[in-house]
Amino acid sequence: MSAAGPGGDPPPIGRITRRPDYLAAAKGRRFHTERLTAQGRLRDDGPPGGLRVGFTVTKREGHATERNRIRRRLKVAARQAGEAHRDKAVDVVLIGRRDALAAPFAQLVEDVRQALGVVTKPRAPKPPAAEGGQPARKPGRGKRGSGGSGKASRTGPGAPERSS
Repeated sequence: MSAAGPGGDPPPIGRITRRPDYLAAAKGRRFHTERLTAQGRLRDDGPPGGLRVGFTVTKREGHATERNRIRRRLKVAARQAGEAHRDKAVDVVLIGRRDALAAPFAQLVEDVRQALGVVTKPRAPKPPAAEGGQPARKPGRGKRGSGGSGKASRTGPGAPERSS
């Protein structure tokens, strides 16, 4: 069965409505501007179809009316910018920022267009790992420095004297 709509057209842009889909998209690629953050992942399992978009605006961005205006602007911008990506099986979450209220609409559409281009790009294949299945690491100090108990030793003036 094809994911295309009636008459062979690409499927309409869908909506993400379930929390697990938002969480799965959060594990994918990201794109940031002052006006929005986009998170997305290619869908190889789950529901068939093309592009699905979810919208969220945190309470930190303003009162309910401001958050709703940000969300509405993002919905229309995603509808316009998402036409080229309708046939890709991908989930994208757009997180609105307060600057999206005052931004020119054309700039918002361009941000969403760029975000869709970045987050819908397939990941590059991982390079082959070293022996043992662990990725190769550069020799270095690690998190706590080299050797010892992890406590920094003090030398110089004002350092406590050690007795041997």
